Amino acid sequence: MNDMRPLERMVNTDNIKISARNCHVFYGDTQAIKDVNVDIEDHTVTAFIGPSGCGKSTFLRCLNRMNDTIDICRVKGTFLIDGADIYDKSVDPVQLRAKVGMVFQKPNPFPKSIYDNVAYGPKIHGMARTKAELDEIVERSLRRGAIWNEVKDRLHAPGTGLSGGQQQRLCIARAVATNPEVLLMDEPCSALDPIATAQVEELIDELRAQFTVVIVTHSMQQAARVSQKTAFFHLGNLVEFGETGQIFTSPQDPRTESYITGRIG
Repeated sequence: MNDMRPLERMVNTDNIKISARNCHVFYGDTQAIKDVNVDIEDHTVTAFIGPSGCGKSTFLRCLNRMNDTIDICRVKGTFLIDGADIYDKSVDPVQLRAKVGMVFQKPNPFPKSIYDNVAYGPKIHGMARTKAELDEIVERSLRRGAIWNEVKDRLHAPGTGLSGGQQQRLCIARAVATNPEVLLMDEPCSALDPIATAQVEELIDELRAQFTVVIVTHSMQQAARVSQKTAFFHLGNLVEFGETGQIFTSPQDPRTESYITGRIG
């Protein structure tokens, strides 16, 4: 099969939040992403699936310029959020990452109190003029992270003292505290037990009312549970992209079908 472009289904262009065109990523001489084109809709959970090393996390990190922090990494192509080029020289990556929050694979709370973990971003971005305003942001963020009721009486205890699942929900609260428009999640449940995973999945479903959510997951079951759109990556190519139900029940590319049925992975 010569045409490596993804098979795309109809997309409502009025609702596009993120648009990527002709995207290539290199680590030194090794090409990790090959000519990816995709439109991601607002207030939708989009899942990136595919085998280990297929490029899905690399592509995710293009969306908030985290790859800028890797010396040997080169990114080519166009990445637009709300029609604006996020790689334009005028764009401050720090400000961009306030708009495009990220939650990582392993919970990584700062060695600070629960309160200070959440207050950190709003403080450095000057989002609160008074202590009362900061208190309000912290409470709202912890509620959005579905952890307020568990921590409201110990806000000044260390965030590292929470359980793994609580730490990850704290990290989600910290990511949404700067009021981002997009939330990126790189395998957010891979270090969690099944109960904590279920809590985070339920939270992801609630968050799409306020944010555009993009999640990288190794679990096809998780992608099927939490996402409305799914993109299948293989060997650096975006093979297929469309409605989650269609991708899992009637994939158009034989590589997608082989992955979903367990023949490749």
